[in-house]
Amino acid sequence: MKEKSEIHYFKSISQLLQELQLPAPNHPLIALVNYNGVKVQQLERGRKNCIDFYKISFKLSFKGQTKYGRGYYDFEEGGLAFLQPRQIVASPDNLGDYEGWALYFHPDFIRNYALGKMMNKYGFFAYDVSEALFLSAKEKEVISDLFNSIAKELSGNIDQYTQDVLVSQLELLLNYSNRFYNRQFITRKTVNNDIINKLDKLLDNYFNAGEGLHNGVPSVLHISEELQLSQRYLSDMIKSLTGLTTQQYIQNSMIERAKDKLSTTKLSVSQIAYDLGFEHSQSFSKLFRASTQLTPLQFRKSFD
Repeated sequence: MKEKSEIHYFKSISQLLQELQLPAPNHPLIALVNYNGVKVQQLERGRKNCIDFYKISFKLSFKGQTKYGRGYYDFEEGGLAFLQPRQIVASPDNLGDYEGWALYFHPDFIRNYALGKMMNKYGFFAYDVSEALFLSAKEKEVISDLFNSIAKELSGNIDQYTQDVLVSQLELLLNYSNRFYNRQFITRKTVNNDIINKLDKLLDNYFNAGEGLHNGVPSVLHISEELQLSQRYLSDMIKSLTGLTTQQYIQNSMIERAKDKLSTTKLSVSQIAYDLGFEHSQSFSKLFRASTQLTPLQFRKSFD
């Protein structure tokens, strides 16, 4: 008997569908499964699984509460969740999770297309499952139409144009998802502003406790783990609200703290740099000048 800690790998879509006791896909590199009304062999609860292909889940409704950071929020809308290849997820607890649509496509399916070279543009594939895209009624209609179009194309006879059409439909689906995620960052502004406030407090606590001297400049990984958000989701959320990535936001916070130190204390530039976590004061001075067009000493002299 295999232990639950063991990771189960699915190298092909056919292998996964076979495990779920579903029909083999019409195309080996892409499949769309409508879980409503089909019998699914549930995978062992809590088992760790890893797939070598992309997955987009579309549900018309979410039941119960969904976690965002350390808080829980109730949603009645449907939504989309995304998985990238080699992402490890646990098997769901019940068959209710096998509802709605699941679109699977292998990287090889888009490799020779422009889409294959710009998948990094769709950062939501690096989000945690808990950071799903929640859709309005109109948005659900748009996504439903796209899934139905893909289903229709996959149900027909495969010819020399099939792959071109499907890749175009995939790209349209992903572009709409980008648009809707941007809308979500804005409409859930209160929740996101709470996260930014927590980020500000984290940075204040980090520097006030002298963590910079011991652990260096605060990393995006450290901040995202403290906020319990994926690095990409946090960065995209901050960028939608401030125009800055998480890294740039952290750097701006350090520059503002450095300005306070330069204008109100006699600490040397080197000491300020080390307190902020820089290993070399030259790196701090370079960042400061890029941000203010002044060297730290020039900035200090402006207050004399």
